[in-house]
Amino acid sequence: MSGHSKWSTIKRKKGVADAKRGAVFTRLARELAIAARDGGDPDTNFRLRLAVDKARAENMPKDNIERAIKKGTGEDKDGAVWEEIMFEGYGPHGSALMVTCVTDNRNRTVPDIRHAFSKYGGNMAEQGAVAWQFDRKSYFAFPSSQLSFDKAFELGINIGADDVVDGEDTVEIYGPVEAFKTIADALHTVNVHPSEAGLRMIAKQEMDLDVESTLKFMRMVEAIEEMDDVQDVFHNVKVSDEALAALEAA
Repeated sequence: MSGHSKWSTIKRKKGVADAKRGAVFTRLARELAIAARDGGDPDTNFRLRLAVDKARAENMPKDNIERAIKKGTGEDKDGAVWEEIMFEGYGPHGSALMVTCVTDNRNRTVPDIRHAFSKYGGNMAEQGAVAWQFDRKSYFAFPSSQLSFDKAFELGINIGADDVVDGEDTVEIYGPVEAFKTIADALHTVNVHPSEAGLRMIAKQEMDLDVESTLKFMRMVEAIEEMDDVQDVFHNVKVSDEALAALEAA
């Protein structure tokens, strides 16, 4: 399983990811609003459909979902105007990070992210300084109970996926950015509801750190992930089995 998925699994098991239900709903609402800018109909806007599915899976109230969509489409004139920003930076030991934010106030978010980097021994980078170390990919993860790895692998071949990964109780599908809708539609057709789906920055080459350094690095990642405006953090640090065990025990 990829380092990103390992970290996501740990957070789910320990219940530390978005521990407060309000934080979950806030992030989901922003995701819905951003997706709805391309149209408010989930049947024709596949990104919105996935966001709605994710919101429903988290038991987000129907009224909250509809309100977030209206903010995105502009029907709610009193709603905040959200924008997506991708930050690039370096962490300890020369590690590389890409941080996706959704914010209604860029002047608040930029210094907050810069401070978070410096607090943990890292620093913000100019646009493009880090991005070259990553490939942008379509990414889907779902429980293997919904679709076995063998069937997912066969489906992946037929729809042009780059890779299908057999993880612990989870199947991951990676594909070209332009294949996102094709993969999403194919999974929807076989009644698979992804636990994670979106465009992700995948490290071209992962960095190996010792266990202690990995733990320190992941504490930095966790601190950034918990910031209000942050949606996703991508990095190039490989989470070894030893580090994974230490993270689960922490």
